[in-house]
Order: sequence, then structure tokens, then C-alpha cells
Amino acid sequence: APPGPGRRRMWAGGRVRTHGVLRCGEPATRRTRVVSVADKQGRSGPLTFVVVEHLISQGGRVVVEERQDLVYRPAAGSLPAVSGGEVVPAGAGEWAIEVTPTLLFRFSALTYNAHRIHYDRDYARDVEGYPGLLTHGPLQALAMAEAARARGVGGEVEFTYRLVAPLFDHQGLITSATKESDGVTTSVRDMHGRQTATGQLRGVA
Repeated sequence: APPGPGRRRMWAGGRVRTHGVLRCGEPATRRTRVVSVADKQGRSGPLTFVVVEHLISQGGRVVVEERQDLVYRPAAGSLPAVSGGEVVPAGAGEWAIEVTPTLLFRFSALTYNAHRIHYDRDYARDVEGYPGLLTHGPLQALAMAEAARARGVGGEVEFTYRLVAPLFDHQGLITSATKESDGVTTSVRDMHGRQTATGQLRGVA
């Protein structure tokens, strides 16, 4: 259960590890548990960090293991507006994704996320105090994973990612993936060069 009324839940990061192939058309079972809960004091007030684990099995074998890092923070106050500055176009090896209200609405529907901060601009601005529609953390993670896949990473992998700053629709989304000897390093930035997410993909031995 949430740590208290009026707290905002934010996605801080996570880890996805594949142990096999998740096959379409076959029954699957997902088991979820809370791994840990930790209370800390932040600059904006009390914070509660929660780690949730999901295990997806087929044929009696775990094929996908996921951990989600969530943080609950006070709802009072609004996020400071991020200054724009010079636009930094997507360069070689980067992938620019146009973030539109339609994209955010469809991703919300796809992930069964009914929170209005992702598709109702008036609510996001007037009630939550955000400067725009909030781009989903999992959408940024998916973009990083797809950028890594385009670099040739596949099979059984472990993907660890961290969300380091909020990203709003008017700020754009540009992702990149750099291949290294032991995997791929990925990231997301806005159109002005401000980094909002990082990730690493490694093959599972």
C-alpha cells in the first residue's frame, strides 16, 4: 500500500533480466512481491523508496525477472521549470522520438496507466504543477532498450536503468546507445542536451 495519502509515486529506475524467451500464445504467470521499503529524508520532505519484484514464468520456468524502483514523495509544491537554451539536434548514433500527446496517451493505454499527468495537460499544469505532460519513465526505458537492440544486443540480457530527471513532452526525447566490450551503454536526453535517463545492457552469462 502507498506510504500515506497525498504522496506522489515516481518511477526511479529498474532492472529487467531475461532467462529465456517469452512466447506469444502460451499461458504465463506473473508473481509480484515487495522486496524492500525504506524511508529517508529528502530536500522536499520525507521520501519512501520501494522495490517491487515481478517474476514471469512459462512452463514452470522463470523467463523474465523485473525489479522496479519506486519513490513516494510529498505532493506539495511543483517541480521547477527547466530552462530551454540552445537546441542540440540528434547526432550520429542518436534517435530522436517525437513526444506527442497521442504517443503518451497510447503508451498509457498500453501499460494500463490511468494517471492524467501523461495525457491531460490542464490537469498536469493546474493540479500537479508540472510545466507539461510528463513523459513516462518506462517509455524512456523502452526507447533505450530499442536503441540498444538496434546496436545488435539480443538474446538473454540484463537491462539496468535509472531515471535521473523529469522529462516533459515539449522537451523532446533523444536516445543513444554506445556498444562496448561487455554490452551497451544507453541514455536519454532532451532537445537541449539535458540527460534524463541512463541504462546499461549486458549479456547474461
